[in-house]
Amino acid sequence: MNNYKMLLFSNLLQKLAFCRIKAGYTRSVIYGDFTGKPVDGYMVNRVMGTKELGVALRKAQKMAGKLGYGLLLWDGYRPQCAVNCFLNWASQPEDNLTKKRYYPNIKRNEMVTKGYVASQSSHSRGSAVDLTIFRLDTGMLVPMGGDFDFMDVRSHHDASGLSEEESKNRECLRDIMENSGFEAYRYEWWHYVLADEPYPDTYFDFCIA
Repeated sequence: MNNYKMLLFSNLLQKLAFCRIKAGYTRSVIYGDFTGKPVDGYMVNRVMGTKELGVALRKAQKMAGKLGYGLLLWDGYRPQCAVNCFLNWASQPEDNLTKKRYYPNIKRNEMVTKGYVASQSSHSRGSAVDLTIFRLDTGMLVPMGGDFDFMDVRSHHDASGLSEEESKNRECLRDIMENSGFEAYRYEWWHYVLADEPYPDTYFDFCIA
């Protein structure tokens, strides 16, 4: 890791890191995620990424603050071994442990073809982040019309059936991120990648510890 400019967001954005842990860390060594168990490569509850990503997130944080919002981070850098863990899980027979909460309308083995799980993730390049916004005055998350990691068309940016408030909140997050140097991912309202990422062809595999 010393050969690359990687950064602990918990050191850069202490408030965000605190709120992130307070909300419940999805790729947790304790709680797991849509796989229903801890994910390989996540040894501690910590968000990491490139320094360039950190700089862009600071810009996004300031922009959000002017609107009365804070940023809540769910995931940043993701080791390739974690991606492999997702792929292996997606290939296993259905056990229905997390289906109702995370993918009620698709089969587990459809996650790859539908774009929710990939053999290589932009997260592993260190310049992608999963996040949302919360109100600074109340500390409450704003409604987005669907939860993080909900693998369904409702999570798409062009999803129909959202309330006016939910649509405006998604647009607000997207405006903040795109004006801070990020690009959206059409299948997941929470996922953004740094447009000018420093390691576009490198997929790291060191553990988060």
